[in-house]
Amino acid sequence: MECTTVVGRSGALHDLLSAIAGAIDRRGATTWPHRSLAQDALAAARVALVGELTAEPTPRITGEVAGEITARIAGLARHAGLDVLETRILTAAVAAELEPNLHLITGLLSGDDGPARPTVAVALELAGLSPTSPDARARLAELAPLRRHGLIALDGNTVLHARRVVVPDRVAAHLLGDDMPAAATLPLLTDAEPLPLPGTETIAAALRQGHVLVWLHNPPGAAGVATAAAACQELDVPCLAADLHRLPAGDPAGASPQTLKQALSGLLTEALVTGSVLILSGAELVAPHTDRLAHPALPVIAVGAVPWDPTWTPSRLPISLTAARTSLQARAALWRPFLGDAVPDPQVVALRLTPEEVARVARLATDSAALRQHDAESPAVDTDTVRHATRRLGRNRSSKFAATADPATIDDLILPEHTKQEVTRLLDWARYRDEVLAQGPLQGKGGKGSGICALFAGSPGTGKSLAAHVVADTLGMDLYSVDISSLVDKYVGETEKNLERVFTEAESLNAVLFFDEADSIFGSRSEVKDAHDRYANQEVAYLLQRMEQFDGITILATNLRGNLDPAFSRRLHFVIHFPDPDEMTKRHLWDYHLSHLRLIDAADPVDIDVLARTLDLAGGDIRNIVLSAAYQAAAEHTEVGMRHVVAATRREYTKLGRRVPAL
Repeated sequence: MECTTVVGRSGALHDLLSAIAGAIDRRGATTWPHRSLAQDALAAARVALVGELTAEPTPRITGEVAGEITARIAGLARHAGLDVLETRILTAAVAAELEPNLHLITGLLSGDDGPARPTVAVALELAGLSPTSPDARARLAELAPLRRHGLIALDGNTVLHARRVVVPDRVAAHLLGDDMPAAATLPLLTDAEPLPLPGTETIAAALRQGHVLVWLHNPPGAAGVATAAAACQELDVPCLAADLHRLPAGDPAGASPQTLKQALSGLLTEALVTGSVLILSGAELVAPHTDRLAHPALPVIAVGAVPWDPTWTPSRLPISLTAARTSLQARAALWRPFLGDAVPDPQVVALRLTPEEVARVARLATDSAALRQHDAESPAVDTDTVRHATRRLGRNRSSKFAATADPATIDDLILPEHTKQEVTRLLDWARYRDEVLAQGPLQGKGGKGSGICALFAGSPGTGKSLAAHVVADTLGMDLYSVDISSLVDKYVGETEKNLERVFTEAESLNAVLFFDEADSIFGSRSEVKDAHDRYANQEVAYLLQRMEQFDGITILATNLRGNLDPAFSRRLHFVIHFPDPDEMTKRHLWDYHLSHLRLIDAADPVDIDVLARTLDLAGGDIRNIVLSAAYQAAAEHTEVGMRHVVAATRREYTKLGRRVPAL
């Protein structure tokens, strides 16, 4: 009686064994030499799988497992939307994975002399279908559920009925009771703590209505993953969270499209076998390369750093919305479980991080502090530690950013007080823009984003690039420096494409976008006299439009303040002038750079007053002179003296093509 119960619970396998028996009977004993071997193997498989022909406890335990396999097959078929015949094909295909005797039988039935996977013809025969029927071929088409959702694959380049049916390892492992994700998928999985925010109800409603793709634009500081998890929690459905940014970058440009597609396939399979909604961070990395997101078996909430682009999958448009940014109060609540009151600094709370990034940065900052103060019971996590951890998080997402040992601070800027105040004001805008814009659309409408645009104008070497680094480092962001000349292309439309690529990349990386030598492309728009002028004006017009839509921080550096078009200036929130240093500023610059030298020749002291009064140099030139003097002194195995500075000054003036003053 117990055996009958077990067989009842493992009906799919029982039907499979009956189909195999029928296939063996259809092959005559005189024409098929393996009939006896196949019958013996089938008898052994019956004992192993459903406990027939024995009353021993072990087969009954195996029968319990068989019942679980049948339940998993039914669950997988339900999640993938398989009909009865497709479910039978899947069961026949996985037979070789279930038990060694079935592996032998599928090989013998397929014309082999030993164990092998079934051919398409054999799998269809065991499913009760004729290999020649159009219905059978339709179920094995590339876009049919079995293959589209990765439940089976067809191996070989021969005719269809002779190709082998392969069940991917993760699917077979799941059906056999293994719930461990695939090795390639496991590193991509993340935690997702639900956080009910505006948009939660919209996502839940979309899933409830049967939409299978929701695109959630997740700008810096928004809580897209947490909002998606809250929607799943509201519907009481399981979710699987993953982040494509965790993929190792095989080259400086990031993971290849093929790697991204393989990762997506693995994640979709994992969501399918677990019956989960996939919450996919970094979706913008893979969406342009495949349409798999548009046709999943179970819903996907794609969390992307950029808005949905209709050209990605023209056949299906997702439900698209933008995740809400967390308020400063909400961010403070996110930091508190990890750091308590260790970092009350508003500068940390103002960092535009997602809840998941807050958790990673907090752990990294705590670990870093513990390494510095391993003897302390509670490591001191300060603002600088958190900002450094934030920058490390950004560099982990892109190889474009090089690690900097000493982040730049506002104190590193040797500038007139008014200029430093303007840079500080720019930092304040960046820290508190979310709080200000939460009051309403103060930035205006018509496609204008919440980004900040600043122009740094001044002669070469006056500190524009260093100020850009100060902005990025102070905000815990990386600086995405762009060589304008590399974007300009002689072919019509290519410059705009290059600019779009840069802005899209900067948005996805949450980096400060720095255009150096901006006047080379942003100069005054000329009167249209020929085709070249018309296309040049189009490039500038596109840039102006894209800057307004950009949600991050854009800094433009130019040597010629008067070379900018008035229409361009209107789109700038800050125009900060970096003047040539006066004598007092030059004295501070010399003192600042010389203070980094450990040894100064007391017998030949450096006369800072003479240098500041005599030399007409910018801060960058002074830095170069001190560095050159230090190298010369090191080569002579002595301390830096005035003689080294004078020699380095002559070299610097010669390099600049200027007359060397008398010192």
